Amino acid sequence: MRQHKEPEPYHWLAEYYDEVFSPNWGPMRKVRQKVLKKVMPEVKAACDLACGTGETALEFARAGIDTFAVDASPTMCKLTREKAMRERVAVQVVPGDMRNFRLPREVDLVTCESDALNHVGMKSDLLRVAKAVARALRPGGHFLFDVNNALGFKRYWTGNVWVEKPGVLVVMRNGHSKDAQRAWSDVEWFVQDGECWRRHHERVEEICWSRSEIERALGRAGFASMRVWDAAPFFRNSMVTRGCHTIYLARKSHS
Repeated sequence: MRQHKEPEPYHWLAEYYDEVFSPNWGPMRKVRQKVLKKVMPEVKAACDLACGTGETALEFARAGIDTFAVDASPTMCKLTREKAMRERVAVQVVPGDMRNFRLPREVDLVTCESDALNHVGMKSDLLRVAKAVARALRPGGHFLFDVNNALGFKRYWTGNVWVEKPGVLVVMRNGHSKDAQRAWSDVEWFVQDGECWRRHHERVEEICWSRSEIERALGRAGFASMRVWDAAPFFRNSMVTRGCHTIYLARKSHS
């Protein structure tokens, strides 16, 4: 009996990520420029966790940094490799889950951008991610990440969003739980195939953590300090308002 193969999670999201979500690249670049200003001169090796299509990893590689890119999506990994080959820069792509990924060697910096950390499925998984990141970092290394907060779920994970680009139309039907601890988006993709349009469905889900939950998980994983910024000033002229999205920079203990 032939077994049914489950579709790859976020397959169409990966295929059309650049076309639909590239407006996020500018604000995240501003975050790195400000938050990592004093850190980057010491970074010789870095890893972009949940790398997506590889934009941040490629920026590191262009700067001469020994770069790893980790993602659970085979399509995201494939697109990152293809971009690196086209630009002729060295990026080592490592397929893996952020909860248990392993790198060939320790790095100075791990980034996890564009609320990727919210996509981990269970509350208990936060500590697993923190421990995996700590294992990947050298003593004193840094972990930069950003997350959506409960207020963000209430404000912009609601209603319908329509995005149209050449050859693809996306309709996102968003919602969140009453306590704003979970949010989801039922995504309908209409992809042009010759004279026809084919419809595909994906569901994107996120989970919320409070600042105290994040501090506790990082502390238990061996991080000694943490700095925090509201993301709104980096996302000017967008829907990200104060209190909705937070940026964290944690440093692993030297001991």
